[in-house]
Amino acid sequence: PCLYQHGDPSQVKIFYGVQGTGNGHITRARAIAQKFKGKDVQVDWLFTGRPKDQFFEMEAFGDYQWRAGLTFATSHGNIQYIQTALRNNLIEFIRDIRNLDLSGYDLVVTDFEPVTAWAAKMQGIKTVGIGHQYAFGHKIPIAGNDVLGLWILKYFAPATVGLGVHWHHFNGPILPPIIETKAPDGGHKPGKIIVYLPFEDVQEVITLLKAYTDFEFHVYNPGGARPTGGDASHIQVKGLSRHEFQKDFSDCAGVITNAGFELPSESLHMGKKLLVKPLHGQVEQLCNALALAELGLADVMHDLDTAKIESWLAKESAHLIRFPDVPAAVVDWLMQGKLEVDQSWIEEIWDRCERIN
Repeated sequence: PCLYQHGDPSQVKIFYGVQGTGNGHITRARAIAQKFKGKDVQVDWLFTGRPKDQFFEMEAFGDYQWRAGLTFATSHGNIQYIQTALRNNLIEFIRDIRNLDLSGYDLVVTDFEPVTAWAAKMQGIKTVGIGHQYAFGHKIPIAGNDVLGLWILKYFAPATVGLGVHWHHFNGPILPPIIETKAPDGGHKPGKIIVYLPFEDVQEVITLLKAYTDFEFHVYNPGGARPTGGDASHIQVKGLSRHEFQKDFSDCAGVITNAGFELPSESLHMGKKLLVKPLHGQVEQLCNALALAELGLADVMHDLDTAKIESWLAKESAHLIRFPDVPAAVVDWLMQGKLEVDQSWIEEIWDRCERIN
């Protein structure tokens, strides 16, 4: 049976929480928001995980709500657990959970957003968890034995039903990546490389890339644009801008990034050569790096490694996987309101994936 009022989708009100610590969750939410357009549905969005003034280009979400939520402190590519504990205001977090009234909604969705997830759990409301983290409830490649990290993945933003996404189904009820499935339109400009390593020290990244003057590096830096000096004119350091990033991304040949999920997924879909550096101490990124290596989809470096950079830059081939319109399939599934994951539905979506090389 449909969980919505009278089984009538025209009555649907959805509350959708999104973790905003990284841009990947927001990118995924933006792809889904586009598919809600034209549907008889009211979607109210909540974003947490970074200061309110650091969200940008959020027009797709209308008059969205903000709470502080929880985030992780990092330094030089490592999670700082003591600073993380000091930075987060747990009293405010608990107060926000208690004050978030979800009683007027037909459905609550969380993209690894803890305020929404825990408020729904406390109020006894069924919740759908959408995102890469929910794939960890199934048998996927796991790096090491980080009990604390895996515990955080399980309990950080719990959901009644998890729609996990990954680069492979691993014989489980896991969907392909949720991305904006546009086809490549700018070709590949040889030697043009995008670098997005938001958890690294930008000066260390510039120093690492200085020697490779035959390449053109576009370094996107959360701290904003900055000059690099005359001996690094082949490196441009830019502030975060979705428009500028997409413009550079459309015709770049390769991407160097942390081992998150969304940007590597977009890189595979657009046929970009990929080098990832997992964030130390972050079990999800370590597992992502392992999965990419096992699937033969990307090169991995665990430190800012000159030898790895050099060998990767010398490679010409890239992998191209055309992912289907998963956002549309997910929105249609949400609108049905049954909250049941059918394995045949999962398989039908994977059948529409096309690995070209």
